Amino acid sequence: MGTHSDTGTDFVTATRVFYDAIAEDYSAHFRSAGAGGPVERALMAAYAEFVRGSGGDGGQVADLGCGPGRVTAYLASLGVSVFGLDLSESMLAVARRENPGLRFEQGSMLELDLADGALAGVVAWYSTIHTPVGRLPALFGEFRRVLAPGGHLLLGFQVGDEPKHHDQPFGRPVSMTFLRRRPDRIAGLLAETGFTLTSQTVRAADEQAGESSPQAFLMARRP
Repeated sequence: MGTHSDTGTDFVTATRVFYDAIAEDYSAHFRSAGAGGPVERALMAAYAEFVRGSGGDGGQVADLGCGPGRVTAYLASLGVSVFGLDLSESMLAVARRENPGLRFEQGSMLELDLADGALAGVVAWYSTIHTPVGRLPALFGEFRRVLAPGGHLLLGFQVGDEPKHHDQPFGRPVSMTFLRRRPDRIAGLLAETGFTLTSQTVRAADEQAGESSPQAFLMARRP
């Protein structure tokens, strides 16, 4: 468990098992964090403004790796037509319980059960951080496939070069490696996949919130 081989889907299984084990603890621990701080909320407001002017299937946005659904709910509060998708059924149970008016589905962002060009927006908010770097081009290609021309992508992730390992969080018998990224490298991969970068924001680590790394947020558009 916790393997991150660039081949196969071992990391997908490991990620599902990890979040199934900690879903209730995770939700309770991060309940007060909501959709993030002022920078995050401002970026989501800007993103919502972008996608409300995009095409796609009714202007729908997919929050991929939605976890307990707090970002999904925040985007919905901004007038975005959004649904959540996650690997973990336990996380989805929390999301559905806390947001009964929203739609949440189980699935993998690597293989989306969506038609080409179906969406106005894709959000991957700290949900690409378990995907090995060698799989990112395919992942970003899948994001581009499901976006309509003019559709918008929003990514959030921790900044850095060294991964961070979490062993037995909340006392649960699971472990997981969180992969940090360099924003310029991710921007380059997005460009190689056919995206046009529209915004790149990096904020300092919030030590009071227990952060040890700066946080990056990238917005990109499918031409």
